[in-house]
Amino acid sequence: MSLKSVDPEIFKAIEHERERQSTGLEMIASENYTSAAVMEAQGSVLTNKYAEGYPRKRYYG
Repeated sequence: MSLKSVDPEIFKAIEHERERQSTGLEMIASENYTSAAVMEAQGSVLTNKYAEGYPRKRYYG
């Protein structure tokens, strides 16, 4: 299912924000654009994993 079919209002808000960002100049450092590669990685199955702590020193299991 796509976001557009599940929640058209959120989809529209995201599209509106994408348009705003692509047509304006952000002067706030914390609002720099994220590359398409980073956006793709953040939207991947890797976001289903939770890892707290450090490798071989996790806070759980």
